[in-house]
Amino acid sequence: MLAASLSVWGWGGLGVVLFLITFGPFAIFYLAFYICCVVGGGFAVTLLFGKTNSERHLEKCEHSYLPATQTGILKTLDEMRLEQKPIKIDRRLTGSNYIDEPLQQVIQFALRDYIQYWYYTLSEDESFLLEIRQTVQNALVQFSTRSKEVDWQPYFTTRLVDDFATHLRVFRKAQDRLERDLSEEMVESFFEAEVEMERSVCRDVVCTSLKDEEGFLRDLCEVLLYLLLPPGDFHNKNMRYFLREILARGVLLPLVNQLSDPDYINQFVIWMIRDSSCNYEAFMNILKLTDKVSELEAVKDKALEELQYLRSLDTAGDDINVIKNQINSLLFVKKVCETRIQRLQSGKEVDTLKLAANFDKLCIIPLEHILVHNIALQFFMDYMQAAGAQAELFFWLTVEGYRVTAQQQLEVMEGWQKDGKKGGSTQGLLKAAALGVYEQYLSDKASPRVQVDEVSVVKLREKLQKEGDPTPEIFDEIQRKVYDMMLRDERYYPSFRQSPLYIRMLAELDMLKEPSYRGSDDGDGEEGRVSAGFCFSLLSMKAIS
Repeated sequence: MLAASLSVWGWGGLGVVLFLITFGPFAIFYLAFYICCVVGGGFAVTLLFGKTNSERHLEKCEHSYLPATQTGILKTLDEMRLEQKPIKIDRRLTGSNYIDEPLQQVIQFALRDYIQYWYYTLSEDESFLLEIRQTVQNALVQFSTRSKEVDWQPYFTTRLVDDFATHLRVFRKAQDRLERDLSEEMVESFFEAEVEMERSVCRDVVCTSLKDEEGFLRDLCEVLLYLLLPPGDFHNKNMRYFLREILARGVLLPLVNQLSDPDYINQFVIWMIRDSSCNYEAFMNILKLTDKVSELEAVKDKALEELQYLRSLDTAGDDINVIKNQINSLLFVKKVCETRIQRLQSGKEVDTLKLAANFDKLCIIPLEHILVHNIALQFFMDYMQAAGAQAELFFWLTVEGYRVTAQQQLEVMEGWQKDGKKGGSTQGLLKAAALGVYEQYLSDKASPRVQVDEVSVVKLREKLQKEGDPTPEIFDEIQRKVYDMMLRDERYYPSFRQSPLYIRMLAELDMLKEPSYRGSDDGDGEEGRVSAGFCFSLLSMKAIS
């Protein structure tokens, strides 16, 4: 047994020695590599062969349970994929081509800038873009339809004007603060004045922070989409977010930025007045009312420039008279500017604190004359708005306008009746105007509401509910009561006469008493007054001039 074992190890060892001598010392590694290759190749062939047979088997099993697809259906599907469907879009939005075309361009640019640039990387199907565009157009059509149902006259004639006037008053108040305290900044001073004037409203966060402004516009668009979109489209979050971003960042934000650009505002004002000549009285009133030396200097320089140009012209005949008139007009403007600048720079402008002790020696302008004079009415309007009684004053002015309009309409109707024509549409407009005045100032929904006795309001409402057209005098009773309230209530006209605004009004009208008209300081108060008739004669002459 031992001999057999030794013979096996002997022959084995001899074989290894002969193998190494024959193939070299690295032959063992080559042998192991060849064996690994054979085994790996066998596994790869087995795997590929098994995968192919498995796929064939699964195909046979699937087709064995489903009927074979007809070749015509496959061909039709291929043709439908290749066929490009024409997209038809109704471009009508508001019914006016002048408005529809710019709106269509805005929609197209918004889709291009916010959707198309990333959507085409995902799909070439135009149906999604078509649905987005159609939804936006439906919202615009709904907005146009609802806008036609709104009575815009009270908004544009009262609320918008009131908001604009309030903004100007806040700005002037902020400027006055800056003149008193140079350490403050204009923005901070403006919003502090806004809080003081409007009490519960301050828009500093929205106006100074771009992030908050965008958030406010998004919230506004959410409300608009809720009102304009069908319920199905609004509750589709993806669709609603797309439209919200398009409207907020693609339409409203650029619009606000453009309307806030000073260069755009200046160009727009120039475009508006390009085809209209400036009224002489309005231009001279501006020169007399402004307290900006820089503006007066600019007008003066422009007048000097025009004077040099006119004097350089070599003319004869009739043209020389025209040029002389123009030169005289420019010299007068130059003199007005120089006088105004001298008054402002010398401190001779109205100092309300110095004149506060001489209230009893000032002209007394009756309320009825203030209400018919443009400059005086503007000062009284500023005072009434500061006192929170602008509704009473606006009501009185609106009734005056209604009376004139109603009288003109009745004259037109009488002329039509003489000619045998019908004036039904005019009659309806007259009644609608009267109802509009009532709803805006006297109804329970009016904000603010004119403070008059309820009995008069009920009588007026009963008159308006009757069939037939209202007369021009239908508001006279309430208007008379409002006038008496403004005249006698200590909060209004009597307090206005004791306010700095009254003194400024007299100064702008050049009606501050000259020393020759003043009584002695220790004389009787009545002797020191300037009569109302004398003041009114001056006021009339100023209006005529």
